[in-house]
Amino acid sequence: MLLWLLGAMGMLWADVSWSERFGGLGSFHRLLTIPLFLAQFRRSGNAHWALYGFLASVVALLMASWALVLGLMSWQTNHIFGVVVHDVIAQSTIFLICAFALIWLVRDFVFARNWRLTICCAILAALFLANILFVATSRADIVVLPVLTVLLGWRWWHWRGALLACVVACVLAAGAWLASPYLRERVQRAIDDVEIYRTTHVHNDVGDHIEFLKKSIAFVREAPIIGHGTGSVPELFRRSTLGQTGAASKVSVNPHNQILAVAIQIGAVGAAVLLAMWLAHFALFYRAGLLAWIGTVVVVENVVSSLTSSHLFDFVHGWLYVLGVGIIGGVMKCDRLLAHELVPSSERKFGQ
Repeated sequence: MLLWLLGAMGMLWADVSWSERFGGLGSFHRLLTIPLFLAQFRRSGNAHWALYGFLASVVALLMASWALVLGLMSWQTNHIFGVVVHDVIAQSTIFLICAFALIWLVRDFVFARNWRLTICCAILAALFLANILFVATSRADIVVLPVLTVLLGWRWWHWRGALLACVVACVLAAGAWLASPYLRERVQRAIDDVEIYRTTHVHNDVGDHIEFLKKSIAFVREAPIIGHGTGSVPELFRRSTLGQTGAASKVSVNPHNQILAVAIQIGAVGAAVLLAMWLAHFALFYRAGLLAWIGTVVVVENVVSSLTSSHLFDFVHGWLYVLGVGIIGGVMKCDRLLAHELVPSSERKFGQ
């Protein structure tokens, strides 16, 4: 709510039209639904239906993606191999969240000796990860994968688990690199784009992102404390392309970095509030259990991937974060409230 309030105040000093100012504030609006979802699902017992529905829809998307890959289905609207709807980044992100949720479920079912559900969840998790590594993945999720793997090991067995997860991540990364031509091509293309940009400064995908990053840092330096105002990002990028060629002439409406997207508009003050929001949401899920782990995956994926994208301001990723934090966070708050009410006041006094 504070981040939205700063965004609203930022409209006062933006040097753009009021339509652009309100357009910039529109990116902040969905954040206001987080406390509403927290309040709703703190009192509602129906959060599991939302999560089951989400998983069922993503499994249907997974089956459709593999059907396209295997030639069992020809319908496709976006002309991207293996991607049925949205784009590569959205599909990869959704599959990644579900894969790590299912991995936790596999552990729970093994402890419960429910071998049928263990096998089902393990197969689904493997299909999600295989789709990411062999069919469609975003560059950001290539980084998010090992981060979540190490964090999962930490949640299970602390330092010993984190070290074991590092070893597992290295082994799996080597195996994926050898087995997946798609992954090798994806990484090699990014390396080539960086080298081409460094030597010629011509327009390409990664080179454009580097150019946006440089310009965004310069914009922040011009107004470091309170920023240029809400809605000013597109105009700043338009001005920066005047008389430029190559990658520098590419116009963008966002810096492809969430922290910079906030800092350009409402300065270091806004960036500090953004980081505090992420930290508060991470702390909300810092406990044991499946739901807490899913919430952690949602937050960590958003934070890490936002280093190369403005995901909170994107429609699919923004709502994915808001719904994930709001619904699961509401259940976390409900559990804590019940636990607090069940502890006698004499024990609560001593923090027991």
